[in-house]
Amino acid sequence: MSRYGGGFSISAGTILLVILVVLLLLVLASCIKIVPQAQAFIVERLGGYQGTWDVGVHFKMPFIDRVAKRVNLKEQVVDFDPQPVITKDNVTMQIDTVVFFQITDPKLFTYGVENPIMAIENLTATTLRNIIGDMELDQTLTSRETINTKMRASLDVATDPWGIKVNRVELKNILPPAQIVDAMEKQMKAERERREAILKAEGEKKSLILVAEGKKQSAILDAEADKQAAILHAEAEKEKMIREAEGEAEAIRKVQSANAEGIRLIKEAGADQTVLALKSFEAMAKVADGKATKIIIPSELQNLSAAVKAVAEVAKD
Repeated sequence: MSRYGGGFSISAGTILLVILVVLLLLVLASCIKIVPQAQAFIVERLGGYQGTWDVGVHFKMPFIDRVAKRVNLKEQVVDFDPQPVITKDNVTMQIDTVVFFQITDPKLFTYGVENPIMAIENLTATTLRNIIGDMELDQTLTSRETINTKMRASLDVATDPWGIKVNRVELKNILPPAQIVDAMEKQMKAERERREAILKAEGEKKSLILVAEGKKQSAILDAEADKQAAILHAEAEKEKMIREAEGEAEAIRKVQSANAEGIRLIKEAGADQTVLALKSFEAMAKVADGKATKIIIPSELQNLSAAVKAVAEVAKD
């Protein structure tokens, strides 16, 4: 250190030492690597594979080690462009697919194939053509799940040497030729019209059934009303006849009771057989005044002459 004009100066050696320290710190910092979650680092030493680093802090040799590739271990989705395929009945259509895959072996993924995504796309197109080529158009349109399962199985086997696992394959769109689409639309329109006609006919049928059921129920109710009216009328007539009969019976009972009371009073007064016979004639006269056409006279009153004499004697007394 030297002083110039009252100040301090730094020697060249000191500056060089500071530079060396800074460079050393930078080199040491570059040797410390932190691998985040769901990733893996492929490390090469002098151009050759040295190892795979998982999540955590790692140290590498300066200048001779390097991180060759950072591999994403999350499930990834690739949407491929539509591919032309030909069905068994010679119909050309466009189908685009979506592939869900995950890297299971970072080393194989790094060194197995040059461009893994392009390789998967080409493999998907080839597999799709093979599967669709064995199916007719109608079967292709209605068998998406079957096609997805077959493609997933084929791709999973083919990509295993690349450290890739295919989890799922989905057919995103199936685009038949324009004339086929028009024919399908016409068929769907005819089917809708047929269903509409069936629903209309079913509605009219149900309406007729409801009308008939209504008329039936109305007739049943009318019949029930007439039946109840007839029953009530008969009940009323029956009640009337019963009450009339009861009235007549009560009247007869009262008449008979009065007659019995009269006879009892006569007997208590000491009347003889002649008076009783006379009372019997009076009773017979009342009976004769009725509506009966036949009168039965008791045997005690058959001797009319004797009765007349007895009446005469009573009159003289």
